[in-house]
Amino acid sequence: QVHLVESGGGLVQPGGSLRLSCVASGSIFNMLAMGWYRQVPGRQRELVALLTSGGGTNYADSVKGRFTISRDNTETAVYLQMNSLKPEDTAVYYCGLQARGSTYWGQGTQVTVSS
Repeated sequence: QVHLVESGGGLVQPGGSLRLSCVASGSIFNMLAMGWYRQVPGRQRELVALLTSGGGTNYADSVKGRFTISRDNTETAVYLQMNSLKPEDTAVYYCGLQARGSTYWGQGTQVTVSS
């Protein structure tokens, strides 16, 4: 079993910054990647940023240059630094971990960008 706990969401004004954190525990062996996804009501969950076990990164075009994904030295935590936030970044952000043919999800954290 894999357990993911996200934190760091909240309300921020346009142009502001937030940092999301995700800590993984449990059966995280043979992990391929960890990443951040987001979802708004009525739409599919979309990839925001992905960090592979080899250190490669992949970002959605809409966040390139504004968001940065990173991880800690133990490779059990992943972070998402979000700068220059826009109202269209408002969503529930989920941490996802890919391992052994499955994707495991956290409970999500709400990010609201509004003045």
